[in-house]
Amino acid sequence: MFVIEANGQKLEAAKGETILQALRRGGVHVPTLCHMEGLLPSGTCRMCVVEVEGFGGLVPSCSHPVAEGMVIRTRTPQVLATRKMIVELLLNNHPDDCLYCARNGNCDLAQLAREHGVRDRLFRGPRTPRPKDMSSPALVRDPDKCILCGKCVRVCEEIQGVAAIDFINRGSKAFVGTAFDQGLNVSSCINCGQCILACPTAALTERSHVAEVMRALADPAKTVVVQHAPAVSVTIAEEFGFEPGVDFDGKMVAALRRAGFARVFDTSFAADLTIMEEGSELVKRVTGGGALPMFTSCSPGWIKFVEQFYPEFRGNLSTCKSPQQMMGAVVKTFYAKQAGLDPADIVSVSIMPCTAKKFEAARPEMGRDRTSDVDYVLTTRELAELFRITGVDPAAQAPETADTPFGERSSAGKLFGASGGVMEAAVRSAYFLITGGEMHDYRIEDLRGMQGCKELRVKVGDLEIGAAVVSSLGQARRLMEEIRAGRSDLHFVEVMTCPGGCINGGGQPLGADLAAVKARMGALYSIDRDDSLRVSHRNEEVQRLYREFLGEPLGPLSHELLHTHYEQREVLA
Repeated sequence: MFVIEANGQKLEAAKGETILQALRRGGVHVPTLCHMEGLLPSGTCRMCVVEVEGFGGLVPSCSHPVAEGMVIRTRTPQVLATRKMIVELLLNNHPDDCLYCARNGNCDLAQLAREHGVRDRLFRGPRTPRPKDMSSPALVRDPDKCILCGKCVRVCEEIQGVAAIDFINRGSKAFVGTAFDQGLNVSSCINCGQCILACPTAALTERSHVAEVMRALADPAKTVVVQHAPAVSVTIAEEFGFEPGVDFDGKMVAALRRAGFARVFDTSFAADLTIMEEGSELVKRVTGGGALPMFTSCSPGWIKFVEQFYPEFRGNLSTCKSPQQMMGAVVKTFYAKQAGLDPADIVSVSIMPCTAKKFEAARPEMGRDRTSDVDYVLTTRELAELFRITGVDPAAQAPETADTPFGERSSAGKLFGASGGVMEAAVRSAYFLITGGEMHDYRIEDLRGMQGCKELRVKVGDLEIGAAVVSSLGQARRLMEEIRAGRSDLHFVEVMTCPGGCINGGGQPLGADLAAVKARMGALYSIDRDDSLRVSHRNEEVQRLYREFLGEPLGPLSHELLHTHYEQREVLA
């Protein structure tokens, strides 16, 4: 460590740091637009310029290395005027529709305009309009609001390994688009929504289903039921001013009822159901033969990734539907029969941390007799919007429990929201399915945390199972290339599309940093630690569903309702 000076204040810096890193650690605010923590600096936006004594001009703090004895000034007239000019130039080609914008009140560009006192349009001239891309079932792309920061391009290529979008043309004609400037629906986009989390404006948003759900709630001829994913309860509170990691499960259930939903089901129940099916499938493949390693199938972005880039491994994917789709299937069969309802009169809504779930629900494989298992998917952000529209404050509600027959859940099912959670839940139940006994300690530390790739060797009876957990498709691509090259020591692989898992899904609250994501993950671990029911195979409501309706795991009816198949997809290259 060594000492630098910033605005007359002495700060400690470390060799190899950038000026921006040293200033931020010392509590000095420097605005950025293109900077992405953990990735190499691009220096695109120049919002982070500072003055350094001895240099002839301004330097970008995000890419300039810090040096011992450096004297830095971050708020000189020249620095502030330059930053203001950058914002004014960006606004020159930006639409004036803030009142109607999806990011109204939560826009980085608008925040920078406020911070730098931009109160008038300095530059006026013809804009370059581009059509909005509404082709995707999950995402909406509005090039008119793009400021060319490149963050969406970088997260798609460098973190997700998909590269569905990139810069097209050069200079003043440059824009961000897909291959051949076609719609997202025919691109390699896997609908994960990580680009939405990265975007500082509303150039990328989810396709909203709030209006459709509101119409359904107002229709007396429809019974509107809702399910909520494991990760939603530990993130929705952030939309109402609470710290990350606060569990709003009971309050959220009560608020959903106040908003008008006839039944509130917990998708963690379907996660337990998934473990029964997926665990049985794994045991069958390991002991009786089958394509190995078996890949989890809960994450729809990952499924599309395999269909596009690794179609030869489609047989390695578990045939199990995701918990969302399993719940949708049993709602429109078992629940409909119990309640004496026509499935066509049930509107099935899911609350998910994931934009790709919108794509998944629209897949033609996910339904029967032209009736979808899940009709509408709302992200965590959309749920907060629905609560505001209906005037329901979840913080003010007394906690309530989810409805039966799909209300009981194990904490293993709740762990599905974090990377490694599916594997941990599966190992707990696979141990029982193979040996007939329970694990001495359910907690599997090697599968927990934010690492992009985690591996485990576990002894189950006479079998030694090799397991791997990866989150982000960039990490998945690395592992897939190893398997393609001949690696054969793995039996089971969990893949989560988003870094850290569903707690960091593309539909989660905007602006979360790594500490917030870790807090959400920690909340799920705390729920598991304190719960009395910690294994999926002990969920009595799941066992009842098998006794009264499904028969047995991997049985004929289970296979018909809870399993699916996958197709090879061709995309524009």
